[in-house]
Amino acid sequence: MSVKSSVHEATAEDQALEALHEEIRQFIAANRPHVAVRRGSRAPEPEDIPEIRAWMAKLYGAGYLGASWPEEHGGRPDAHPLQAVALVEELARAGAPMPIGAHDLASGAIYTFGSDAQKAHYLPRIRRSDDLWCQLFSEPNAGSDLASLQTAARWNGTEYVVNGQKVWTTNGHHADLGFLLARTDPDVPKHAGITAFVLDMRSPGVEVRPLREITGTSDFNEVFFQDVRVPAENVIGAVGDGWRVANETLSRERHGSAGLPVAIQRHFEEMVTSARRREGKAEGPVADRWVRQELARMYARVQVCVYLNLSSLQRSLMGRSTVADAPINKVFSSELNYDMTNLGMQLAGPRALLASDSPESFDGGHWQDDFLYARAYTIAGGSNEVMRNVLGERALGLPREPKP
Repeated sequence: MSVKSSVHEATAEDQALEALHEEIRQFIAANRPHVAVRRGSRAPEPEDIPEIRAWMAKLYGAGYLGASWPEEHGGRPDAHPLQAVALVEELARAGAPMPIGAHDLASGAIYTFGSDAQKAHYLPRIRRSDDLWCQLFSEPNAGSDLASLQTAARWNGTEYVVNGQKVWTTNGHHADLGFLLARTDPDVPKHAGITAFVLDMRSPGVEVRPLREITGTSDFNEVFFQDVRVPAENVIGAVGDGWRVANETLSRERHGSAGLPVAIQRHFEEMVTSARRREGKAEGPVADRWVRQELARMYARVQVCVYLNLSSLQRSLMGRSTVADAPINKVFSSELNYDMTNLGMQLAGPRALLASDSPESFDGGHWQDDFLYARAYTIAGGSNEVMRNVLGERALGLPREPKP
């Protein structure tokens, strides 16, 4: 389902948006790379990285990625937030590779806060996919409470020296550059002592350790810094202003989750096909009453997920977002995704135990991989427990949870 500006009679804007969707669909069909795609924020295999780089460069070159950038840096003169949403939706609908890395976050920080030299150097390289970026924010003790980060960047008179650790760094093992938040002043309130940097991931003292996950793949990484030298010209914005740089950049990056409802819809359609396949028929209703009931319940939740997302997106476009929008969408969609993959495993029966490399696996074994990864959605981007605290305390005004 694509987003429309109104549920009433189609306007010229609606028609232009539908034309863009069709244009993107044709572009994807003609240009998508032939690489395996797993569900979730998954890192590609190393041998697929050249194709992914080329794919991202094509998306930038066609004006689909980076549409909202300032026009002088390659953005579209007719830029509209729904253009980015259209791209994410169509990539999800086609099951095509999503762009990888923190290019969107890094580019937003650079064209908003960066120096003229940074804009001239990094933005064209992002558009050509010369550089892949990773996001160096989360730490072992600073995930949902990011302002508690302890990775330190100390000025030695000529450059910054970084020491510390980051974790859950998606695509860190593929990245050329990192968008780093580090503490430059430990003696001020925690939000005030943070600075944003561009970090060369090949710098001496940077060690990336891929994390082997329950899926058997490595999508996340630990990153360690030992006396890593960072020149002063790599500071993004002002020293000590990194919290504002990060938050204002993140606030603009709202379209990334737009693809999840479409992906969940596509996932549900595949589930119905799987249920029919289990009964040995390609068409017609599912015979098993329990399966029909579970699919009906799931269908209702999928529709709720879609309209929750559309509602919050519409409020965002009108400048009326509420503190509840993002947490509600995140909790609902992640738990729906988990329950859906769990049902997929039940439909597979005993063959759910067989992985994708087994010729006897059900539907190529993807339900097992989807189920094992699904828990990550309930943790990433702020755990659902933290999101419920946000809803209770900030949206509903309930008493704060007691501190231990």
